[in-house]
Amino acid sequence: MRKLTLGFSPCPNDTFIFDALVNNKIDTDGFEFDVILEDVQTLNSWAIQGKLDITKLSYGVLPLVLDNYIVLNSGSALGKAAGPLLISNFQFPIDDVENYLIAIPGENTTAHLLFSLAYPNAKNKIFLRYDEIENFVIENKGLGVIIHENRFTYEQKGLKKIIDLGDYWEKETSNPIPLGGIVIRKNYPVGLQEKIDTLIKKSIEYAFSNYPRLTDYIRNHSQEMSEDVMRKHIDLYVNNYSLDLGDSGKSAIKKLIEVYKQTTYKTVNTKEIFL
Repeated sequence: MRKLTLGFSPCPNDTFIFDALVNNKIDTDGFEFDVILEDVQTLNSWAIQGKLDITKLSYGVLPLVLDNYIVLNSGSALGKAAGPLLISNFQFPIDDVENYLIAIPGENTTAHLLFSLAYPNAKNKIFLRYDEIENFVIENKGLGVIIHENRFTYEQKGLKKIIDLGDYWEKETSNPIPLGGIVIRKNYPVGLQEKIDTLIKKSIEYAFSNYPRLTDYIRNHSQEMSEDVMRKHIDLYVNNYSLDLGDSGKSAIKKLIEVYKQTTYKTVNTKEIFL
C-alpha cells in the first residue's frame, strides 16, 4: 500500500470532494492518505515549500509552484458568479477603493490576483486569514475581500458589497473564475498521477450520488455553519469543472497565469501545467 500526504481545507466543498476518498467509501486502489486539513493560505505556503504530495491550493499561487507540481483534472473549484467580493461597512464609492486599507485573504491567493486585476494601483493592503476579514471591516479598519462562506453571511452583519471581483473577471476575460485546484508532485510517475486523478473524480461522483444529504465528515468540519450555508458552499464551488477541468477550465487557469505575469512582472515556467 502506498501512503501519500494530502492537504485540503475544512470547507464544505473540499470535505464534500474528498470524503469518499479519505474515508474509504470507494476503492482507493491500494493508496492510503495522510490527511492534513488546513486553511488555504497555509496550504498555499506549504505548496511553495513543496511540503505535501497532493494539495489543494489557490490558483493564484500556481505560478510559484509549477516547478514542483502539476494540476490534476479533478478536484478544482471554478465557476461563474462564484468569485470573491470586495465589501465595506458603509455605502462606498467604487472609484475610491485605492485610498483605503484593504484586507485580503492571503498574498498568494486567487482573490488577491482578481483584486489586482480590478485595482492595479491599490497598494495599501493587509493579508489576513479569510475568516478574520469580516471583523476587520466591521471594526472600520478598512475594506475587505471576502471568500467562502462569508459571501453568504456578510449582508446579515450589515456589510455592503462594493464590487463582485469574480463578475469583473468574467466580463474582462470571458472565462470562468479559477479559484482553487488540486496539484500533485510533478516528479511522480504519470501512471500514479493519473490514478490519483481518477480516484478524486470517483470520490466526487460518489458524493454527488448521495447529495443533498450531508455526511458527518462535512458537518464535523463545517465551523458551525448551518446546513443551508454548507449546501450553498457546495453548490457554488463543486460542479462539472470539479469533475474535469476540460478545455475551458484550462483556458481560464492559463489566463490567470497571464494576469499574474502582468501584475507582478515575473516570468513563469508554463511548459507543463496540467496532467
